[in-house]
Amino acid sequence: MGVSLPPPLDKLAHFMAFGVLAVCLEWTLRWTHHDLPVYRRHVLIFLCVAFFGVTDEWHQRFVPGRACEFGDWVADSLGAVVGLALTSLPFLWTRRLESFGWWRGVRERPDSARPLILVADPHWGEELTGLREATLAHPEADWLFLGDVFDVWVGVPGMETPAQKAFLWWVQERRAAGRWVGLWMGNREFFLDGLEQVFSLLGEGIGGALPAEKLAWEHGDLLNAKDHQYRLWCLVSRSGFLWCLARVLPGRWASALAARLERGMRTTNRAYKLTFPRNAFRAAAAEHPQSVFLTGHFHTHEVEGNGIALPWAHEGAFMVWREGRVEELC
Repeated sequence: MGVSLPPPLDKLAHFMAFGVLAVCLEWTLRWTHHDLPVYRRHVLIFLCVAFFGVTDEWHQRFVPGRACEFGDWVADSLGAVVGLALTSLPFLWTRRLESFGWWRGVRERPDSARPLILVADPHWGEELTGLREATLAHPEADWLFLGDVFDVWVGVPGMETPAQKAFLWWVQERRAAGRWVGLWMGNREFFLDGLEQVFSLLGEGIGGALPAEKLAWEHGDLLNAKDHQYRLWCLVSRSGFLWCLARVLPGRWASALAARLERGMRTTNRAYKLTFPRNAFRAAAAEHPQSVFLTGHFHTHEVEGNGIALPWAHEGAFMVWREGRVEELC
């Protein structure tokens, strides 16, 4: 026997039911799939929820005896969007962000006795300053990049620059030589999860670690839970909508989008970077009491307890993790 509600209650029922379904799917995937970036997760959930009742056959499994209407599909879609937006709200004010981050690859180096060169915020443009020299001087070393590798890096086909292509070739050469190379994305990297086969470890957000070596890290831009404006910028600039838009834009428009993102990065979170946030940094380091905790982002070398903020690597000032200590790379 069919269920019938008068308009607009029928559309409201669709909106609420599919909004709740989107929330449930998001919470389930968030805690069971650490390898899914938020933007891919949201696009997947939206497609599953919004098109669940797009045909009469599937629709009548949800509402027996009622034909599929265009208005139902609109209500389903809006419910999914609102539900997913609500699940993202905690990102705006909390430090408990483990479920918003993601990682893929191997969180263990083949030989932990090898030096691990640390590169934070080189902000490379056309030149990979210091990379060739450090590679020649330390061919045995592994590498970890802690974000903001380029002025802006968007992982969408057609948007890679010659310098970014050269860097990826370098990574492949290092890995072919048996070296471990990790990249933990910062606030200037977008949608790079398609490069998972290039790097030994690829991730974003908080939760970066080599557990066996008692080394933990994050980029550093998310230390300030009170910077709601920056957190909102992160959600929007890494949203499923923007990811889909970047993939369908013509090359010229896509390049203009990348330039716009780069300009936005010049001022976003700027006040927070000008003054080193000692209290927030110390609190974040205390979340990893048994490990050495690293960040980049602040372009200054600071030490607070078990936490170390790495210096700006723009001029090739790299650091190294060796024998349980962080020191300058000579």
